[in-house]
Amino acid sequence: MRYATSADIPEIVAMLADDPLGAARESTDDPKPYLAAFERIAADPHQHLMVAVRPEDPDTVVGTLQLSVIHGLSRRGASRALIEAVRVHAAQRGAGLGGEMIGWAVAEARRQGCAVVQLTSDATRVDAHRFYERLGFEASHLGFKMMLDG
Repeated sequence: MRYATSADIPEIVAMLADDPLGAARESTDDPKPYLAAFERIAADPHQHLMVAVRPEDPDTVVGTLQLSVIHGLSRRGASRALIEAVRVHAAQRGAGLGGEMIGWAVAEARRQGCAVVQLTSDATRVDAHRFYERLGFEASHLGFKMMLDG
């Protein structure tokens, strides 16, 4: 795992777009909004946009995730980590890379003093739910969202 660079953005976006849900909401045609988002993420020390690479080829991105550390008052002022946008390149799926990536994120959350690691997964991603449960995550909450204009 290494921190993503702006040069990694096309590969990250391609992975985000490489499934039925992502294909409907991502666009590989215009990198500008993704590069602007990358700049905001890179400027925030609590955001960790990571890529998985092959040790023999550190320029080839084979997976990605974003780890956000959120400081709060609940749980006696505990920090929590949020794992988002977990993707493994289609050619690498089934080989254990996703588990290694989540293992890295959990270890990093611990290292940063987080008391909880949480993530969300779209209700339609049943295979992903089984994957996260195998890794020790518990389906403990019902999530809600509201899409905002703009």
